[in-house]
Amino acid sequence: MKRLLIPIAAVAMVLSGAAHSEAPDPLPSWNDGPTKGAIVGFVEKVTKEGGPDYVPPTDRIATFDNDGTLWVEKPAYTQLIFAIDRVKALAPEHPEWKNKQPFKAAIEGDMKTLAASGKKGIAELVMASHAGMTPAQFQTIVGDWLAATKDPRFQRKYTELVYQPMLELLAYLRDNGFTTYIVSGGGIEFVRNFSEPVYGIPPDQVVGSSIKTKYEVVDGEPTVMRLPEMNFIDDKTGKPIGITQHIGQRPLAAFGNSDGDFEMLQWTTAGEGPRFGMIVHHTDAEREYAYDRDSEVGRLDKALDAAAENGWVVVDMKNDWGQIFPSKE
Repeated sequence: MKRLLIPIAAVAMVLSGAAHSEAPDPLPSWNDGPTKGAIVGFVEKVTKEGGPDYVPPTDRIATFDNDGTLWVEKPAYTQLIFAIDRVKALAPEHPEWKNKQPFKAAIEGDMKTLAASGKKGIAELVMASHAGMTPAQFQTIVGDWLAATKDPRFQRKYTELVYQPMLELLAYLRDNGFTTYIVSGGGIEFVRNFSEPVYGIPPDQVVGSSIKTKYEVVDGEPTVMRLPEMNFIDDKTGKPIGITQHIGQRPLAAFGNSDGDFEMLQWTTAGEGPRFGMIVHHTDAEREYAYDRDSEVGRLDKALDAAAENGWVVVDMKNDWGQIFPSKE
């Protein structure tokens, strides 16, 4: 029997091809399909040097909403839950709150009355419970609360209820030369507390709502104090404004989950050249939550209707995500 001789160069080519084909999937928690394909296709298109749609790294800006896009926002926004806990902790110092709404509802855990107070009532709660301290003091309070508080349904810390597929997407984009920003309706200092350790996004790449601050010298020490007055609301039409003020250029890609992100998606994808818009649609009541048009938290109605017309990719959480949260350690 004759021995089959294979040139060493040919063996090397075969092994090289095998290694290439077995390269790790950068998005393992995303099920194969049109949604995952659209993400990968867009990234490959804008990063292919010499290609007609190539975009230099300096222009590869990707903006992400936080609540409902990167972490859980049900049954209430995490920062609202924090604000309620702060009001309860501060209540002994404010006896007048026992008979004053929305503080009375917060102290008693009356979420129905609190919801009925609307954005005005919630803003009043947030301002009263988040002011009267320096940003550093506020960061410490937020950090301690996040470290000690668990979501009642999942019995996990809120910083563990982030979406594994979105963590992979953030890393995938950064590995391909994108700069990732959070653009949240939540408080900028609240989100900055955990943005880097949880998402790999440094504090200076967080855009969010803010309260007014005042510079003053206290006991000879220069300091900045947080005031109980709203400065900027980074939601809806505020998001393009916040992006312009903080980032200074239109994003190449934007990711959201609700009507609060509509203007950010609209403005991003109206730019010249290749653009990408994506909506996370909560469709998995078993592993997370299912909601859209009728939800008071994270309502998705107008943006869902506009997705097809604007070419935005809609993620079906139940079918597109093989895993929702990171595995427990």
